[in-house]
Amino acid sequence: MRREPIELAAVATAAVPGLSPTAVSSAPDDPADFDSALLLDAEGKRWRVRSPRHAEASTRLETEFLVLRAFAPGIRAELPFLMPTVAGTVRQQNLTTFVYSHLHGATRTVEELTAGPQELAKEIGTALAAIHDLPRALVSNADLPSYTPNEFRQRRLNELDMAATTGKIPALLLRRWEHAMEDVSLWRFNPCVVHGDLHEDNLLVEDNRVTAVTGWTDLRIGDPADDLAWLVASNEHDFVDAVVKHYTAKRRDAPDTHLLRRAALSAEFALAQYLVKGIAAADADMIAEAEGMLSTLADDIAEYGGQPISVEPLPPAKPDTPPTGQAPAVPGLADAPAAPDMSEAMPAVHVTPIPVDAKPLPVEVTPIPVEVTPIPADAEDTGGNAHRPSDQDTPQSALKENAREDEAAQDAGESDTAEAAGTNDAAQGDAPAPKSPDADTTTVALTVVEAKTT
Repeated sequence: MRREPIELAAVATAAVPGLSPTAVSSAPDDPADFDSALLLDAEGKRWRVRSPRHAEASTRLETEFLVLRAFAPGIRAELPFLMPTVAGTVRQQNLTTFVYSHLHGATRTVEELTAGPQELAKEIGTALAAIHDLPRALVSNADLPSYTPNEFRQRRLNELDMAATTGKIPALLLRRWEHAMEDVSLWRFNPCVVHGDLHEDNLLVEDNRVTAVTGWTDLRIGDPADDLAWLVASNEHDFVDAVVKHYTAKRRDAPDTHLLRRAALSAEFALAQYLVKGIAAADADMIAEAEGMLSTLADDIAEYGGQPISVEPLPPAKPDTPPTGQAPAVPGLADAPAAPDMSEAMPAVHVTPIPVDAKPLPVEVTPIPVEVTPIPADAEDTGGNAHRPSDQDTPQSALKENAREDEAAQDAGESDTAEAAGTNDAAQGDAPAPKSPDADTTTVALTVVEAKTT
């Protein structure tokens, strides 16, 4: 349920003792997650109220509270901008509303920012470099997420699979994003501290200076390109190039060759993430808005090609699957002519049946005479030993006997082989089968301060 600014003012008085708002107005924020308002008190001091709309958004605000506490005064002093300070909190049921002290400056639209002078581009680039050069221990000590390049790429692929299951992502975009996410050369970057939710509503600007950065709910170690996605999505290339130029000059790390490619991918893929978020929340308006933006993006890319996101060129799209029974077409080859019907071209085959009682044709067989000379059983050789015939005068029965002995020997060999094989199989059967491979955010107890009644 959405809270009106006047209601948020009443909640703020419970969070900050002595606060007496005299004026209130709505403040820009993520309407799917937060209700926000700006307050003016009797002393002319301003305050900002952020109230979560659901439990996940409340957890993000509590995480931000821990993040802001991790920024010691020494770290804050080195930043070229100010950061929020929590003035008070109040918990209602399972949601926690936060009140922040006022920061000078005002938010501007993307169009207003990109239409600004080079001085503003330098300010934005300097602010980005300062965030990405923060000590990594700041994130690890707060037990916040940390990703290597490959872990981050795999996380994106998992999110793409989830988005594809909705059936609402145009095929052109799925193919384009998958190719970029599988292009390993695109994901060679040095992880650093990333704001994680940087966009125009979290930048406060005054006189072309970035005075403050807010919205520290998604701080992590990851891809620095994520913090430029909102800017790249503006398609104001001259302004973006100026920001990146000053950003690269201020960074202590080596230049990132494919920074803008990954930023463009992140900007496009944010639409799919928005769709999944809308489906999870069963928000019909979010779903319809996301589908419309995805369709527009797909049409623009189909017509103009879109911004380059892959290092390796995207291969040509495969033709649509042919109807069942039809072989897929091969590019560059003409369709082969259909095979002619040979049933009429070949002469008919006539079969003449043979009568059952037909007599067989006479066949003349000429017998071959064979002369056999018997050998006396008591014949002896000249040495007095029994005569052993050679192969030439061995009778047929002896040849058969020799054949039987050979077969027996062969059978014995095969039996030994089979026995050895069986032993080997048994040994293999005893071998074990190979095994198949396969933020908790601590919240701080918050005290509820009862509103004063007059």
